[in-house]
Amino acid sequence: MKFKALLIAVAAGSIAAPAIAQDRDPAEDFNGPYIGVVGGASLQPSDRNESLLFDTDLDGNYGDTVNTATGANAFSPGFCGGRATSSAPTSGCRNDVDGAEYYLRLGTDHRMGNFVVGALIEGGRSEAKDSVTGFSTTPAYYELTRRADYQAGARLRAGYTPGGGALFYVTGGGAYARMKNSFTTSNTANSFTDTGKSNAWGYSVGGGAEVMVTNGLSLGLEYLYTDLKDNDYRVEVGQGTAPDTNPFLLDAGGTNIVRSSPSFKTHSVRGTLSYRF
Repeated sequence: MKFKALLIAVAAGSIAAPAIAQDRDPAEDFNGPYIGVVGGASLQPSDRNESLLFDTDLDGNYGDTVNTATGANAFSPGFCGGRATSSAPTSGCRNDVDGAEYYLRLGTDHRMGNFVVGALIEGGRSEAKDSVTGFSTTPAYYELTRRADYQAGARLRAGYTPGGGALFYVTGGGAYARMKNSFTTSNTANSFTDTGKSNAWGYSVGGGAEVMVTNGLSLGLEYLYTDLKDNDYRVEVGQGTAPDTNPFLLDAGGTNIVRSSPSFKTHSVRGTLSYRF
């Protein structure tokens, strides 16, 4: 509901801008530094083909098969790109979680006739979550979940203003997130240690539109695609109370687990409110 209200406000600002900003000099629009707030929704794309990867001999290479003492694949029930609903693979998984996002932005634009180039930095947080689950023949589930504890980005943007206080632009640049990871399992025999928070680096690209409402105030609507590479997180499986014949222990006395895809991807639809100095 909050996001819908923001979209309505942006649309209303677009209609009202010519009427309430008639004292504005259009030649000075989108020129100079500004500060802004950003709010919207982060949407998780489908990643149903994601799985878990295993390093059973602890040589640093992932892609080993976790086998039982009889040589059967212990994870033959398969994987799902979401959160487990129970230990039984037939019960399926919940979808990844979309969430709200909110940022503070600092930027500057330089106008050259009808063309505008600029740069910005922003920092904030998204509530979107990305999970993957593996099911073993025990049966048991093994679930890895991640979300951004906080995010930051630095981007360039280039646009065109036809006059009348409107700007249409594209944007792109680097992105960073401090990822908050978690691991849960129904396996109570083995011990599990994870590496906690991790760093993710990547990029963002997108575009949007912005309208001047007063001499210094502008409203906007923006789409942003972000792809972050999260390579640092792993789960280390130890013996715990499990016997030596436990599938995780057969090769080297332990197994490390990572996600098959390091990419944390989001599609963001956001509204912006900026004050220009």
